[in-house]
Amino acid sequence: MNYTGPVYRPPYEANTLLLQVTVGCAHNKCTFCTMYRDVKFSVDKMDQVEMDLQEAQANYPGVKRIFLVNGDAFVLSGNRLKAVAEMIHKYLPQVEIITMYASINNIMGKTDEELAELKKLGIGDLWVGVETGLADALDYLNKGASLADAYEQLERLNKAGITFFYGFMFGAAGKGRGIENAEANAKLINQVKPLGIVPTSLNANKGTQLAKDIEAGIFEMASEGEVLEEQKKTLELVDVDTYYMGIHIINTVSFDAHLPNEKQAAIAKVEQVISETHASILNRVPKRHTI
Repeated sequence: MNYTGPVYRPPYEANTLLLQVTVGCAHNKCTFCTMYRDVKFSVDKMDQVEMDLQEAQANYPGVKRIFLVNGDAFVLSGNRLKAVAEMIHKYLPQVEIITMYASINNIMGKTDEELAELKKLGIGDLWVGVETGLADALDYLNKGASLADAYEQLERLNKAGITFFYGFMFGAAGKGRGIENAEANAKLINQVKPLGIVPTSLNANKGTQLAKDIEAGIFEMASEGEVLEEQKKTLELVDVDTYYMGIHIINTVSFDAHLPNEKQAAIAKVEQVISETHASILNRVPKRHTI
């Protein structure tokens, strides 16, 4: 299988076949991200995709799930994604789900008819990194789309029947705004009803605009205690049937839960960590060593 540069996928796709269709990230301008900063975005030729599928057919003939890499493979046009999906089904007919990272902008680039057609071809379970439900915080993170866009485009996925996971970050709004961020995320989640919600935690990676802004005093990171209180409040406020998918290593309290069935147990886990953690730790901004 052909892979160019760093390859990222959600922890939950650890056992999913990875098929490269793009290199890097089409946006690559987020304030907090360095994942693809040294990789020029490009689209793989269909000949190469076909060669990889032929290899997959020989080695993984029974595979049922494929994750398209890299950073935002849903940026591909509706016609290109249709061609990729049809080729996947040609070589791997047992595939049921074709999933990938997607941005709000990627969805905006598809018509309703294209989304419906992609759904029929097995495209679903999109991993959509919204990051925050606060308009000004979202603008600062420079995701390339507005909060109004996020509401509209996620509802378009619902209309097309395309399932998706809502990615967001604890601490995304900075110091003193954790509860506000929790309320905004919960409001968006409760309206668009994602299959799952996938939290990570904001990290000031070296070389990012975020790190520069922190050094310049423009942005102040939330403390560990604030992040934990935000996590607790988010769990309290989400009131739709969804999966809380929080096992990413960057989260202080990492676990999975089905909401609302396991809501109280999930809240209790966070409360226990808060109660058992020394104030000196709760009041500091932790060093997080992963994305």
